[in-house]
Amino acid sequence: MFTLSELQDSAQLVHRHMAPTPAHDWPLLAQALGARVIVKHENHAPTGAFKVRGGITFIDWLRRTHPECRGIVTATRGNHGQSQARAAVAAGLEARIVVPRGNASEKNAAMRAYGATLIEHGDDFDTARELAMQMAETEPLFPVPPFHHELLRGVASYGYELFTAHPDLDVVYVPIGCGSGICGTIAARDALGAKARVVGVVSERAQTAKLSAEAGQMIETPDALTFADGMAVRVPVQAALDIYGPGADHIGTVSEDDIATAIRLYYTATHNLAEGAGAAALALALKEREQLQGRKVGLILSGGNIDAAWFRSVLAGEVPQA
Repeated sequence: MFTLSELQDSAQLVHRHMAPTPAHDWPLLAQALGARVIVKHENHAPTGAFKVRGGITFIDWLRRTHPECRGIVTATRGNHGQSQARAAVAAGLEARIVVPRGNASEKNAAMRAYGATLIEHGDDFDTARELAMQMAETEPLFPVPPFHHELLRGVASYGYELFTAHPDLDVVYVPIGCGSGICGTIAARDALGAKARVVGVVSERAQTAKLSAEAGQMIETPDALTFADGMAVRVPVQAALDIYGPGADHIGTVSEDDIATAIRLYYTATHNLAEGAGAAALALALKEREQLQGRKVGLILSGGNIDAAWFRSVLAGEVPQA
């Protein structure tokens, strides 16, 4: 996917716009898992999620290769949209973002604050994505898909940071939505020659990535009704599947209760906020802890953008309803 030199160049570009995120060793998480635990804190990125990296590299590429472009259009549940709006508007471009109805209100507010024009359409991400791609055919807006080489080269910079600092990781758990996070992690591991197993995580209510990897072909699901909105995808992306299908050690599922438990543990053990997808890696590691005894485990805390009402319900011992 990427040579080491290409990854280094991408990391340098990303680091001109944001500092590397920390990777912390948390003793209470180590006690919970019986392993040494390194958390890659993408919740500390400028938009509160790893997606910001892809926005930096994609808009840089777009400005260089399509100087006539006046704006972009894309679909999101929030973090990708914040990333694209932040980078596009800073570059003097319009950002049109399609979100499903009922999308997280605080993520919507953040996208508008970055200068995006929001359009609500459909009941889920995949329906919103269909409209965004249709708009690109009829309006002078460049379509930003959920997975693209130029997004991936930015996202891979967090894996580059992680494996450079911790080349001896035994396993890294990564949540999967459309797949840029896990694919970027695999790309960085391979370019750096690290030996860690990369394990994907999906919600048991949004299993398209797991089903597709196991079948060796794209398997859509009828719905994706999880409060972990960053993983709420029912239609897989073939280009991503081509990477995580063979590149991941395995893909495991977590329940809504598992995710809520992991959010609470992140807060009590580290005092960090984790949104649903952000806590999914810890949720699966807890399920697989018997296999992790004495290992060095990496967890990608991919984002911390959880709405206050959902977080209150999680802290009260409840599970938010998607």
